[in-house]
Amino acid sequence: MSEQGREPSARERLADERSRAAARQRRQRLMLVVLGALAVAAVAVVVAVVALTRDGKKPLENSYKGALAPATRQRDGSVAMAQPGVASPVLDVWEDFQCPACKAMEERIGATMKQLAAQGRLKVVYRPFQLFQQDPLMANSRRAANAAACMPADHWVRYHDKLYAEQPPEGRTGFADQDLIGWAEQLGVTAPSFAGCVRGNQKIKTVDQASAQAGRAGIDATPYLALNGKKVAGDVLASPDDLRKAVADAGGGSPAPGSTQSSATAGGEAAGTA
Repeated sequence: MSEQGREPSARERLADERSRAAARQRRQRLMLVVLGALAVAAVAVVVAVVALTRDGKKPLENSYKGALAPATRQRDGSVAMAQPGVASPVLDVWEDFQCPACKAMEERIGATMKQLAAQGRLKVVYRPFQLFQQDPLMANSRRAANAAACMPADHWVRYHDKLYAEQPPEGRTGFADQDLIGWAEQLGVTAPSFAGCVRGNQKIKTVDQASAQAGRAGIDATPYLALNGKKVAGDVLASPDDLRKAVADAGGGSPAPGSTQSSATAGGEAAGTA
């Protein structure tokens, strides 16, 4: 009988079955490894989400309920938030509204900045600019920064928070003109001049100047915080208590005369900083 027509022997059949069983076991082990990796990745995502939302955090626009210190637009286009007469310490906040790390920082210590400013302990200077250089991030950043530059100073801080609350995911086109205008209307800014400023990119020169200023200052990443001109340590970006300590060490431990410092004002911070 030819080799081709010969029936496999019992030994050959057994060897073949063993080979098939071993292959199945390898596939099962591989599947367990893949599923385990997916489970670890899922846990990491959950941990990241919980880290940003623990302590009962609410959306950015609702995170601080207390009275805000007055905001004024400065000659270079930045916006200063401080009680009258408070000139120091100064916290410069370099940020990009499309930057996820900036949003995370705002969620952690943004309310603390507002409270310290309301108490007359700190002058906060917001310096939004365009960091990203590739679309769609770059265009998102420019539209948001232009709209912020169009916003009247008395509504600016709330609009700042709204932009972060509505930040589009990385890689997606967002901050559409109609949305930027609609969010302003929610805050009571309904003047046609604002809508025209947004649609016409009328403040894009201010955005470009801010970006150039950031470049001259050596700001190559966001968020970047400088207290009295000195970059603050990374732990301050994540800890309300560390920010308070840094401000106190910089000379902002005592409220300015006549500033807002009541417990009612302080209570507005609780939802956004613990």
